[in-house]
Amino acid sequence: MIPLAVATRRPKVKAAALRRLGSIPCVLYGQKMENTLLECSAPVLQKAFDHAGKSALVELSIDGDAEKVVPALFRDIAFDPVTDHCIHSDFYAVDLTKEVEVPIPLRFEGVSSAVRDLAGVLVVPLDHVTVRCLPSHIPAELPLSLDALAQFGDVLMVRDIPLPPNVVILEGPTVVIATVQEQRKEEEVAPPPVVAEGAAEGAVPTAEGAPPAGSAPMEGTK
Repeated sequence: MIPLAVATRRPKVKAAALRRLGSIPCVLYGQKMENTLLECSAPVLQKAFDHAGKSALVELSIDGDAEKVVPALFRDIAFDPVTDHCIHSDFYAVDLTKEVEVPIPLRFEGVSSAVRDLAGVLVVPLDHVTVRCLPSHIPAELPLSLDALAQFGDVLMVRDIPLPPNVVILEGPTVVIATVQEQRKEEEVAPPPVVAEGAAEGAVPTAEGAPPAGSAPMEGTK
């Protein structure tokens, strides 16, 4: 577990004021416990989230009290749209004896020969899956080889993901994880018609061999 020092939130201090003071407002909740308002140093929280994400356990140490150590998961995280820094965090307190549902990122390995040799385009509709397991069995990531994608239209599905013991994926077995498609060819655009130099604007073409309208009759004709 990743250790993370937090503190009971200062009373009567609003969230915006906390952020100006360099702290992030947090909430800890879980089964059989009341919601607890916390705060955490912004850089400390950011570093912990960068390491843990939503799939690794963190060990919350509240107010430095050895009796207030809670295993938890990052749950709902809010980020600043400009800086992309965390501005609020919810923690879910877990019971180490009960299963939890956690999103796990996929790590793609190998090279698709359809991409390498046929210039195909790798399409990844899903880059993570949700698993159910005990907190002690949560994998940091799930590897999946791309070597099986040899031709256009080949697919990798949830059922192709190798799983560690005691871990179950909640998505259906035929949900598509990755496939390879042929590159789209650019449509050829027909060139514009060429207008003869000196042609009168708005002139109407005449039948072959017929004199233009208004011209003098040819010699020998009446």
